[in-house]
Amino acid sequence: MNVLLLSLVFGPMILALVCWLMGKRSKSLRNGLACLTGVAVFLMAVIAAVMPAGSAHVSQVCALGLSLELDGFRKVYILVIALMWMMTLLLSKDYFVHYHNRNRYYFFNLMTLGATMGVFLAADLFTAFLFFEVMSFTSYTWVIQEETPGAIRAANTYLAVAVIGGLAALMGIFLVQHHLGTTAIAELYERAQVCENKGALYAAGGCILFGFGAKAGMFPLHIWLPKAHPVAPAPASALLSGVLTKSGVWGILAISCNIFRHDPIWGGVILALGTVTMVLGAVLALFSIDLKRTLACSSMSQIGFVLVGVGMMGLLGEENALAARGTLLHMVNHSLFKLVLFMCAGVVFMNLHKLDLNDIRGFGRKKPILNFAFLMGAMGIGGVPLLNGYVSKTLLHESIVEFGGGPVMTLVEWLFLISGGMTVAYMTKLYVALFVEKHPEKQREYVEKRHYMGPLSVFALLGSAIILPALGLTANWSMNAIADLGTDFLHAGYLHHEVEYLSWTNLKGALISIAIGAVLYFFVVRKLLMKDGRYVDRWPAKLDLEELVYRPLILKWLPGFFGWVADLFGNNRITGPLCRGVLRLTGILSRLFADSLDGVVFLLMKTLFRESTERVDDKVTRTASYRMGAKVDAAAERLGRKREGKQSYASLFFRACKTFSDTTYRIMGNLSFALLMMCLAICIVFFYMLVIH
Repeated sequence: MNVLLLSLVFGPMILALVCWLMGKRSKSLRNGLACLTGVAVFLMAVIAAVMPAGSAHVSQVCALGLSLELDGFRKVYILVIALMWMMTLLLSKDYFVHYHNRNRYYFFNLMTLGATMGVFLAADLFTAFLFFEVMSFTSYTWVIQEETPGAIRAANTYLAVAVIGGLAALMGIFLVQHHLGTTAIAELYERAQVCENKGALYAAGGCILFGFGAKAGMFPLHIWLPKAHPVAPAPASALLSGVLTKSGVWGILAISCNIFRHDPIWGGVILALGTVTMVLGAVLALFSIDLKRTLACSSMSQIGFVLVGVGMMGLLGEENALAARGTLLHMVNHSLFKLVLFMCAGVVFMNLHKLDLNDIRGFGRKKPILNFAFLMGAMGIGGVPLLNGYVSKTLLHESIVEFGGGPVMTLVEWLFLISGGMTVAYMTKLYVALFVEKHPEKQREYVEKRHYMGPLSVFALLGSAIILPALGLTANWSMNAIADLGTDFLHAGYLHHEVEYLSWTNLKGALISIAIGAVLYFFVVRKLLMKDGRYVDRWPAKLDLEELVYRPLILKWLPGFFGWVADLFGNNRITGPLCRGVLRLTGILSRLFADSLDGVVFLLMKTLFRESTERVDDKVTRTASYRMGAKVDAAAERLGRKREGKQSYASLFFRACKTFSDTTYRIMGNLSFALLMMCLAICIVFFYMLVIH
């Protein structure tokens, strides 16, 4: 078990380096190895799923070590992760045919796979944080893959949210360690029960919620999600939406189901945030006319559905079985929906290199494989009966109804149903645009495009799409089995009765949402969001939360406030001289420190790294390299592979030796070389302190 868990985490990371090195030689071998890595990880996940629970620990890493654990919930999700990575890697072979920076993509793709496995297998919050940060930085390269101005800006937003969120989460983890004496997830509940400082626990929980909620796409930290998906490659978008957002949900569940287990106050906060996220994401998706942006905003909305389930778990207390099962199943279902839908979007983009609905309309006509896959994803996420999304949404809806009446919960229930209706409306809009409507100019060209994806892409698309109706049609044993296996991590209560998914009570909720969706499609999408037969984006650009609040806050308001405070103290007769004196003292100390470094550099330049006034030409070494190359030339001539002129080995060896000599001379004579050596020494010391010691 120890070896298997470590292989799931570190195996993809090692193979990422192998793929990168292999890509320098052969692109086809690299692509093949990446696909085989995805298959191998999936097989290891299957083996782990049938094995008993276990754990692994790596000591002497970052002082506290790394702790991994395998239970039912983790078995379910490492299977989902492995399946999604395998399918997207198979699609990537066709998708990246005309892309640049493919070597970089595959390297960071597999690095992110290992880090994501580490997050879900983490047995304590510290281990989860380490892998969470690695995952954030390696996935940053997905967003910036194209290196266009839009991609760079979206990647900067993604990175800023990841860094700020990570720092907030780390602060919360430190508070948990300080007040509870542990970050081990299995011990948090007992320690929290006897902790007297509940305010400190809420503060710690708020910090962790901020950090992991940012990755999940929770309002108001969702700003990266609608911007990162349209610019990232489609296989990466499927993983960002289907898996990486769930790593944020995992962190929220880790504290909600342990530190704040059965806490109605915490549950109410999560319910409020989840409801806003659910509604706002659906509204943004309804207004969007970009295929991938619509799917990205849809992800935000579906994460809201999941958070509603998490909130209901806290409110229902020990009777939270329905909410817990619905939360887990909707997490799994949403991952599978977005795997299918983003891969369909990838097939469209790799053929047309466009995503605007007005440009891609009609592309899917007479393409049955693409049509079937997209339809399964659209119906599944819309909660249509007999598909898997209907099952999880039914459980979540039942948990709201079970909690009881009251105006607040009645409002939450109706917002739940309306959000489901908006989901039906925007997915209908996408399906009609792609597979029903005709392009006014290029329809014949689209229809004649028969070979629009390779066999591996067909397998990935069909194999993923078939899972959705298969789970929905066999829900009474397949989805119930997943819920029975995975709710141990959620500490779910006992389910007192079997859920009749196709009873009239449950079907009524789904039919209400579908009816709302039909009304919204015909009277909002077709009437208000279209003009002269074209889709129009009527969402006000000024309502961009990043541009409206976050960038002004960080770049204008906070600097202005602190400048005002500094000016206030600087002009005060009493505190002004004191502040100026402190500033001058710190300036003198900084200058002394800087001059001491200059002195060290000057001393090194006059001793160890002294520049030569005359350069010594090492003719002996160059002659030896030329003669060695000549011998290689002679051997090559005997083998019938003679090379002449500048291509001869003698010339190549001579030039390589000359380049090495010139480079060494320039480095040794460079003023910054001593500083480079000093920085290297500092890095070695930190490496020793953090890893070895």
